[in-house]
Amino acid sequence: MKFSSALKLNHIFRRLYSTKGVANGFLVLYARKNRTPGNRVGITVSKKLGKAHIRNRVRRRLREVYRLNEDQFLPGWDIVVVARSRCVDAPFDQLTKAYLALAQKAGILIH
Repeated sequence: MKFSSALKLNHIFRRLYSTKGVANGFLVLYARKNRTPGNRVGITVSKKLGKAHIRNRVRRRLREVYRLNEDQFLPGWDIVVVARSRCVDAPFDQLTKAYLALAQKAGILIH
């Protein structure tokens, strides 16, 4: 990731969960401005979605969607993506469309 880093601190996750998120059938996205020049991205996958290898696969796929489309995101945002159960079996292109649609709805895309 060029200008982004991972979001790992629990208090930042909690702060983002208190904001209004946008959702579709695959994902929920929370976004909030930060005071840094880059983005911080966090991904949450519940234990309800499956065993560890399934959750890790979902996490890797969501990270890859962001990495491939990173240049379309405005800098200076904290972003948390929560995976829903339909995300597990979704094709990659459908997951990409869902992710970018939510980002557009949240107002964090350049176009």
